[in-house]
Amino acid sequence: MSAAIGRGGLRGLLGRSWAGVALLLVFYLAVLLTFSVLSPWFLSFDNMMSIGANMAFIGLMSAAQTPLIIAGGLDLSVAAVAGMAGVIVALLHGNGIDVWFGSVAALLVGALIGAINGLFATKLKLNPLIVTLGMMSVVTGLALVLTGGLTAPLLVPGFNWIGSGRIGTLPVPLLFTVLLYLGLGWTLARTKFGRFVYASGGNAEASRLIGVPVARTLMQLYIFSGVVGAFAGLILAAMLGASAPDAAGQHLLTIIAAVVLGGTSLFGGRGSVWGTALAVLILGTLDNGLTLMDVSSFWQNVARGVVLLLAVSVDQIRTQALGD
Repeated sequence: MSAAIGRGGLRGLLGRSWAGVALLLVFYLAVLLTFSVLSPWFLSFDNMMSIGANMAFIGLMSAAQTPLIIAGGLDLSVAAVAGMAGVIVALLHGNGIDVWFGSVAALLVGALIGAINGLFATKLKLNPLIVTLGMMSVVTGLALVLTGGLTAPLLVPGFNWIGSGRIGTLPVPLLFTVLLYLGLGWTLARTKFGRFVYASGGNAEASRLIGVPVARTLMQLYIFSGVVGAFAGLILAAMLGASAPDAAGQHLLTIIAAVVLGGTSLFGGRGSVWGTALAVLILGTLDNGLTLMDVSSFWQNVARGVVLLLAVSVDQIRTQALGD
């Protein structure tokens, strides 16, 4: 893929992305039809809103991962950052500090962790998988040390509203997620920064030679991933009314599966947030439908693993077919 992705080249990439999104949409409709036949409660408005609200924090982290992976990066620490964010707010609030001040502190810590990931990946040229895997271990360990592995209550009405409140009939977490996807979709498709993201992942070395700020672009995306991860952790803590150091860690597999299933290549240079959004809905709908059918959570884990394996396999086949 050419590093010099102008408007025409970007349109071609987005055209292929839309074709993949269309296929995902067909699959999603098939899933909806299947579960609506199997369960009379599945297609109710309340259940659909429940899926959106419950998957919102996963959708936020998946959205942040999409441009980062397109640009050739990866952040396995994002779910650990989410857990740490809730811990920070709970600890500060428990010591008499305003919950919103604690929220800002958590976002700043998320930005700092993202910046450290970015420095290791861009300045020291270390493999992002190893860097962020190590950071995931560090952040998770620190969260466990700070809490002793225990949950902490976080019952503050105004704060809890961002996790369980509604505006009209729409859950607040779902609205935050929709706004993020709209903003990212516009940024990737319509701005110079969006072209930098695709060029960085398409051919980093050639992109540098023609003046694309690859390192700066990746650094900004790592910081963005850290901030969004922390924000997702605030949403989760507000939803649960408590913080737990490992509250989001179990969802890392779902996050990566959503991005890859949505058509974003693990090799970089290709993908869209709309595919990721649909994939998040598919995975959330599968979990919800299987729960309504009283399928064991153990089998749900098996289903998520199978979906991830299929998504990676499809990505590999698609990459070979396109000659990337």
